[in-house]
Amino acid sequence: MTGQYAKPKDIETIPGTEGWERMYPYQYQFVTDDPERQKYEEESFWFYDGLHYPEPVYPFDMIWDEAWYLALSQFNTRIFSVPPVFGVDHRIINGYPYISPVAVKDPAVVEERIGHFMERAGYYYENWDELEAKWEGKMRETIDKLEKLEIAPLPELEDIQVVKDGLGESKGYHLLKSYDQLIDLGIQCWQYHFEFLNLGYAAYVTFLDFCQRLFPDIPVQRVTQMVGGIDVIMYQPDEELKKLARLALELGVQATLRVSTDFSVVEKAMQETAPGREWLIAFEEARHPWFNVSTGTGWYHHDKSWNDDLNVPLSSISMYADKAEKGECLDRPTAALRKERDEIVTEYRALIATDQDRAAFDQLLQTAKTVMPYVENHMFFVEHWFHSVFWNKVREVGVIMKDHGLIKDVEDIWYLKRGEIKDALWDMVTAWATGVKPRGAATWPKEIEWRKGVMDKFREWRPEAAVGTVPDVIQEPFTVVLWGVTSESLQSWSEIQDMDDLDSVTCFKGFAGSPGIVEGVARVCRTVDEIAGLKEGEILVSPTTSPSWAPVFSKIKGCVTDVGGVMSHAAIVCREYGMPAVVGTGLATKIVKSGQMIRINGSTGEINII
Repeated sequence: MTGQYAKPKDIETIPGTEGWERMYPYQYQFVTDDPERQKYEEESFWFYDGLHYPEPVYPFDMIWDEAWYLALSQFNTRIFSVPPVFGVDHRIINGYPYISPVAVKDPAVVEERIGHFMERAGYYYENWDELEAKWEGKMRETIDKLEKLEIAPLPELEDIQVVKDGLGESKGYHLLKSYDQLIDLGIQCWQYHFEFLNLGYAAYVTFLDFCQRLFPDIPVQRVTQMVGGIDVIMYQPDEELKKLARLALELGVQATLRVSTDFSVVEKAMQETAPGREWLIAFEEARHPWFNVSTGTGWYHHDKSWNDDLNVPLSSISMYADKAEKGECLDRPTAALRKERDEIVTEYRALIATDQDRAAFDQLLQTAKTVMPYVENHMFFVEHWFHSVFWNKVREVGVIMKDHGLIKDVEDIWYLKRGEIKDALWDMVTAWATGVKPRGAATWPKEIEWRKGVMDKFREWRPEAAVGTVPDVIQEPFTVVLWGVTSESLQSWSEIQDMDDLDSVTCFKGFAGSPGIVEGVARVCRTVDEIAGLKEGEILVSPTTSPSWAPVFSKIKGCVTDVGGVMSHAAIVCREYGMPAVVGTGLATKIVKSGQMIRINGSTGEINII
């Protein structure tokens, strides 16, 4: 399928937001004054990255988009030499990021890159366990540096020891240095994020392609089931909640969990008994590191962690304790999934005609199974543990800026780009050193108020699914398996988007994310705050899902998402919980209304409003 969406320049600026471009890096802007670049942009295909950005991005929060713009692209293009694609280009429209896989169009270049990829990726696949252990060590070291990083306020007068030790440096210099270290650790963390991830998806895509060549009619679902039943770190935070729920029953303090939804009240009640105090010790042990889990995706500063709001894990612990008290099983059906996985592998392997194909099947399957845990595991270390600590370190910078009048509220810091914060800190530190008022105290508060109004208008705007020209074929592995963007899905989204009345839609399709058919009441949840309204046995309909939502998967009986492919978090988790899921529907949260009865077919990707 080829086609044309709106041209980037045809997307109009929202009235009242003129000049919004200064809130983001200049290279993210679609241009109108450079004919060569404009031609490239109009001939490229840009799709809205709703998987990571269900709402507009704050100027500071763009740091992660910049970080993965560099990291994913460098590993694809310059390090592993992925044959059919270079990197993934980025732009922004009205606060919403758009991305475009850059295809390798010259067959000779593709051929040349194959040899490099086989050598370089092959080395990683052959030494995966050893290299992954090294990776975890690097991530733990980076997080440790972050946790120990000191963001110290500026004193009225430096301590006398600065003089007696002949230090020769000031707290002002240390603050500038600490901010640089904070940003550098964030970028370094994201360098590591993509060290293995491209290869993880590439191994799955390679295995999928091989299976589809051998068995032209094989459903994608069957291939994903062959690599299911995985045991990953990302599920451990949820397992810790279940352990605490079971411990509450063993100690006989489950009733104390229910005295309040406020953890401070429950904590005080627990401290009054010996079993309660024993439970609190276990609770405290579980917090570090397992409660460094974001309540959202971790990509936004307002996605606070469980450690930031202990009422969140308390709610899930209480729910699990209630289930356990009724004798309900809290475990994921991992054994059954593995049994089904092995049966499917045996069934298809028996159909392979030649020893050569059988050997290739075995090797590709083993590689895919080896790399799959990383696809989920990396999120705990990066988007959750690291990000949870990082956001609060930035808030420490915000406290100092507020004390010196550059911002009115600590949370105002997110309306500044990371480079603007560095400039503001220089202004503040030199003013402190000189004994005068920083200029930014008069300029930044006004600019931030304007930017707040712009962000409000951005939230009211609905981003186009895509702009530019649709390519003949989409080959970038992330785009297909993570975002669920294919020629077919774009065609489906476009047909629905063009309808005048979405209320008239009664049947639509997405990707078959996890097998099975289920009917139930839909509950549309666009944010983590709305998750609290989910009732037992409902079907979750959301833009995407987050690992921190894991406890709800023991409550719902199906899941539908707007964005995501067969390797998105929602698809993987639903397979591990043995429940149907349809992902990458494009517009489910706009079509489905809470309270409607729907039927989802996780084996075909069909959704019916009954």
